[in-house]
Amino acid sequence: MVLLQSKPIRMVFRWQVYATAAITLVAGSLWGINAGISALLGGLVSMGAGAVFAIVVHTGKAGSAAGVLRVALRAEAAKIIAIVLLLWLVLTTYKEVVALGFLGAFAVTILIFSAAIAVRDDK
Repeated sequence: MVLLQSKPIRMVFRWQVYATAAITLVAGSLWGINAGISALLGGLVSMGAGAVFAIVVHTGKAGSAAGVLRVALRAEAAKIIAIVLLLWLVLTTYKEVVALGFLGAFAVTILIFSAAIAVRDDK
């Protein structure tokens, strides 16, 4: 997939996977299987929204500085819509959600996504 050829995107998704796995294991061992599943779902919500962001950026046409700004704003709006929909989906379908694990993993992986700006793309 062309999208994963971007070094910042690959790095951020890798960091998110590691953080989600670690939080899932910790939450599951401390508070039980439902907490572990909740943490996994929280991380997946963030990663899914990040994937939507990356797809919108990748498919956007930015021929000028204004075009880059439009693509970035469109991608951020799509990410926020995806977050809202995915949070709603999880919270309405998984009745045994453990809020601390779910929201903790979600928050950590969202913060990790914002670190993508610090990853250099050596092209």
